Amino acid sequence: MYFNDPIADLLTRIRNATMARHNQISMPYSKMKEAIAAILKTSGYVADVKTAEAGGFKSLEITLHDDRETITSLIRVSKPGRRVYVGASEIPTVLNGRGLVILSTSGGLMTGREARKKGLGGELICKVW
Repeated sequence: MYFNDPIADLLTRIRNATMARHNQISMPYSKMKEAIAAILKTSGYVADVKTAEAGGFKSLEITLHDDRETITSLIRVSKPGRRVYVGASEIPTVLNGRGLVILSTSGGLMTGREARKKGLGGELICKVW
């Protein structure tokens, strides 16, 4: 299948799996998806992230927590048709710091908190809470 926005596809698959009470998600691999999934893992929103290879194609496998309340919402902010960029001082907070914002900066993908500490701005990828 062809998707115009693979990041939105990743977020939608995670959202749908939590609503359908699935424990594992599998999707085509990309470095960007793996980096976003790794941030979600270090922040405690997903249990595990693995890459697998079958038939010459890599896939990304994400394991969700058994507790379904870890992810309430995933929102794609910057889209292919409308990119959203912010400076270091303009990075939004989500639910007074209880949520997470993921940015693509010149230093790579990172959370909004890390980007503020480093003084980097960039493209707002998504909000998670």
